[in-house]
Amino acid sequence: MALPSSASAARPRLLTVPALLLLLSSAALLVFLILPSLSPSSSATSPHLCTCSPPSTHTTTTVTTTTTTASPAPVTTSPADVAWLKAQLASNSLAGGAAASHDAWHRLRKGINPRTREQQLFDINRHHGISHYPDEEASNHTALPCPGELLVEEHHSNYGEPWAGGRDIFEFLANASTLTPTDQVLEIGCGTLRVGLHFIRYLEAGRFHCLERDELSLMAALQYELPAQGLLYKRPMIVRGEDMDFSKFGDTVMYDLIYASAVFIHIPDKLVWTGLERLAGKLRPQRGRIFVSHNLKFCLRLGRDECTRRLAKLGLEYVGKHTHDSLLFNHYEIWFEFRRPEV
Repeated sequence: MALPSSASAARPRLLTVPALLLLLSSAALLVFLILPSLSPSSSATSPHLCTCSPPSTHTTTTVTTTTTTASPAPVTTSPADVAWLKAQLASNSLAGGAAASHDAWHRLRKGINPRTREQQLFDINRHHGISHYPDEEASNHTALPCPGELLVEEHHSNYGEPWAGGRDIFEFLANASTLTPTDQVLEIGCGTLRVGLHFIRYLEAGRFHCLERDELSLMAALQYELPAQGLLYKRPMIVRGEDMDFSKFGDTVMYDLIYASAVFIHIPDKLVWTGLERLAGKLRPQRGRIFVSHNLKFCLRLGRDECTRRLAKLGLEYVGKHTHDSLLFNHYEIWFEFRRPEV
């Protein structure tokens, strides 16, 4: 094969138009990319324009939280509370008084099937009108099975006055003893907790103690009232016992309030004095109070001078007599106050 001659090698080559255009475009792109790095800072040439982002800054925000402790619920029904309720009755056109007759009272019901407690108990025992599980499943779905007699609240009628009177007693005793939620309270004969429920709700957990001898009352208190009122978490110490035996409450406990509502009038005087003797040393000096309702026959039967002497021997002194009215019905109650002078 013949090699190309030197003449043909020296001949100049011509660029075509498309190739020339491509070359110019590449050069222009290269200049565009290199030029910004060679130019001075834009902030110096154009002080009023900025194409960059401002320098990032780290800001620390301090949040101050204030923890507030909720105040305990008011102990006493105030005049403003009473006025508010009366306004509610008036705005709803409710007379608020007793009906002319029992039949007239029940005619006030609309859309409600009135049932007596006896009828309710029959329904519960026969499962009539109540959704329920079949026999083999009956005990598998209720954590705390409760007797029907308690569910229809028969025990609310076990007192000589309405169940609502328990709130009146609580209000009086809590105010008279300047009670606080951290105080320790003992009720002698708490029954079905007609009064005790209000103390348990007000006090901190574990601050309410009770000695009760009646089995049915204890069943009502523990199996119905505490669960139904949502107060199991308050862990009251309710002890079944007789003869003023307070040993299960411990040797070191000190009480700010001890009370007996309609209890001492039903037990022998000698047993009352036994109870006072055992409790006198557990009453907080000066501030602690003992309240006894109805009368002081256990004391006055000894004569005033002998009563005062025996109280002093126990380290107790009589403070005075009080009465308080009921909020919801025509009733007043008498209370007698004792304290332990400063040791």
